[in-house]
Amino acid sequence: MADGLAEARNDGQVQDMHGVNALRYDWTRAEALALYDLPFADLMFRAQSVHRAHFNPNHVETASLLSIKTGGCPEDCGYCSQSAHYDTGVKATKLMAQADVVATARRARDAGATRFCMAAAWRNPKERDLDEVCRMVSAVKDLSMETCATLGMLTAPQAARLREAGLDFYNHNVDTSPEFYDQIITTRTLQDRIDTLAHVREAGIKVCCGGIIGMGEEVDDRLGMLVLLSNLPEHPESVPINLWNEVKGVPVNDTAERPDPIVLARLVAVARIMMPNSVVRLSAGRQYMTDELQALCFLAGANSIFIGDVLLTTKNPQTTRDADLLGRLGMTSALNRTPA
Repeated sequence: MADGLAEARNDGQVQDMHGVNALRYDWTRAEALALYDLPFADLMFRAQSVHRAHFNPNHVETASLLSIKTGGCPEDCGYCSQSAHYDTGVKATKLMAQADVVATARRARDAGATRFCMAAAWRNPKERDLDEVCRMVSAVKDLSMETCATLGMLTAPQAARLREAGLDFYNHNVDTSPEFYDQIITTRTLQDRIDTLAHVREAGIKVCCGGIIGMGEEVDDRLGMLVLLSNLPEHPESVPINLWNEVKGVPVNDTAERPDPIVLARLVAVARIMMPNSVVRLSAGRQYMTDELQALCFLAGANSIFIGDVLLTTKNPQTTRDADLLGRLGMTSALNRTPA
């Protein structure tokens, strides 16, 4: 096979016995690398073809993210500004009041966000805190927004409670490849994360799961992360791809290196091909991306962004800049529904 992939297995799909396209859950590292190494024009063409078969190629989903409980996390994630293990200058706060969360969600909706994600720096939520988060979820749902939460590890009963409250999505990233994982985290295993994803699925909540690039990992680790995600029992409905954000005082600073822009575009394209039905989100780190790089990533199959000036504790492009970029690209979103 010239490019390492049989023609019948192109574009992230295989033909089933009735000739109907079926999603794949048996990707190998060799196949992912063969895609990644394609001539750039061929890779982009293949990714765009898959994208057009499953999505409107000229539409970008807009979401908003709020830290409802910041800092003091007992986990030792080596990239995180909110870990209690490192002196990053981020102060621990209490859980926000429901009224303040709902007011922020309303402003996000009015600014053009269609999904609102609530993030808490916990290893796992305590029952009394989960009670309050469930009330927040229900209140945000009443604003006619999609709801998302990221609260750390969940038990099966906790996931079920969040679903009953109206939670649509749960974010729980695998962060990196199985081989690189223990170099950045020691307090929570990769299997812990997989178990939480299973609880979320069993509860009927959609999965948002991706990772971070630029922490010192190799290309093989980035592709290994995509293979892990694409070979889950079901592909995540949302796949956030985060660029490492510079944070003072964390161990990843010693190994971090921001990827070349073409590398990022290639990775987005491979994610699109391997997980055709998943929304691929350009998440943290967009403040480092030029307009041209973001446009290239949209062409490669990215179709979601976070809007708002701040993501948790890091910067994000201003909403006016996002609206202007999407308008110049002729792309629709809740920010800019008609092409400029």
